[in-house]
Amino acid sequence: MAAALQAIERFVASGRSHHVVTLDASMCVEARTDLELRRIVLEAELVTPDSAGILWAARRCGVRLTERVSGVDIVSALAARSPTTGITMFLLGAAPGVAEEAAARLQTQHPGCRIVGAHHGYFSADDEPRVVDAIRQARPDVLCVAMGIPKQEKWIARHRAELGVPVMIGVGGTFDVLSGRMRRAPAWMRRTNLEWLYRVLANPRKLRKVLMLPGFVAMTLKARR
Repeated sequence: MAAALQAIERFVASGRSHHVVTLDASMCVEARTDLELRRIVLEAELVTPDSAGILWAARRCGVRLTERVSGVDIVSALAARSPTTGITMFLLGAAPGVAEEAAARLQTQHPGCRIVGAHHGYFSADDEPRVVDAIRQARPDVLCVAMGIPKQEKWIARHRAELGVPVMIGVGGTFDVLSGRMRRAPAWMRRTNLEWLYRVLANPRKLRKVLMLPGFVAMTLKARR
């Protein structure tokens, strides 16, 4: 996490556009057949391990990763450091009202946190230019996009040039957690890499991701050979 935050702060200081991908096992499986998603992941300036499965697969392939670096933890850490770093953030995505609630809670938890805008992700194609313009007008240092995989990654890639934001991150269900609408797994489950189980029990729609795990294991074992 420390290295990821340092990289993000360097990206912001450079002023150039960077894409940060928070990679989990389901994204790996989807990228096997979704060539657009695969290209986006491979071309991202920073890819972080956002699941226990990624840590396991990396070890199997001879790469030692220290810890998970998830979207929710990145956003929380950036918000906590914002009063000191001066980094500004824009939250885009989730259901109407959720991004605004997440922004309000972050600003309460971290006085001086600089969130310059929030907008839900349920906008139409006709409204998209207006949303893009609102982000450009706000001029955030970091744009956090919570639209789910692979929509958020493709949305960032499609609008990256016109937005001109130094750092854009796909953060999945982060705003639901930060807004308080969804509780995060207890610390002991996060430490023992069981957060995925908590998420499935709390939201059965996450079962689709779990059903991808056998394919991910097979991919990893094949790569190891």
